[in-house]
Amino acid sequence: MDSARANPVRHVVVMGVSGCGKSTVARRIAERTGFLFADADDFHSEENIERMRRGVPLNDADRGPWLNRLAWWLAQQERLGVSTVLACSALRRSYRDVLRSGAPSLDFVHLDGPMQVIQLRLAHRAGHYMPASLLESQYAALEPLQPDEHGVVLNLAETPDELADDAIEQLGLPTAPG
Repeated sequence: MDSARANPVRHVVVMGVSGCGKSTVARRIAERTGFLFADADDFHSEENIERMRRGVPLNDADRGPWLNRLAWWLAQQERLGVSTVLACSALRRSYRDVLRSGAPSLDFVHLDGPMQVIQLRLAHRAGHYMPASLLESQYAALEPLQPDEHGVVLNLAETPDELADDAIEQLGLPTAPG
């Protein structure tokens, strides 16, 4: 058995572009597994949030401190023995590498689908700072999971419940009693 998988503490990142359903699916996974949920959006600086509100895409320099905060949080949970589910875009391999620096045995769930589906979702989403105008830049930045990255790619056309169930099954995550 792979030693990383022998550790009972698990960390899952539900990834994809804005509007793909990361937070909803990650919350459902957390509910079903009993893992601690966090949304990477809550770790952004006010400056980054304001840039995105204005429709300015973040660059790697903007994302660096944010990714480091996320890696630190994952490392803290690992040290405490707490399994987690993190909703995070994790668009580039280099970003996922930073996250893995906090929890080396991360599992990824990439919610994937056509831009047109996401555009429709974003058009009906209220109360989020990420404007639909940045979607194209997110698709341009997206780097699919590589063969050496542990994870699954799921079709976001499924319902959030189906996606959560698929992720739990395919990653072999434990389910919470009850």
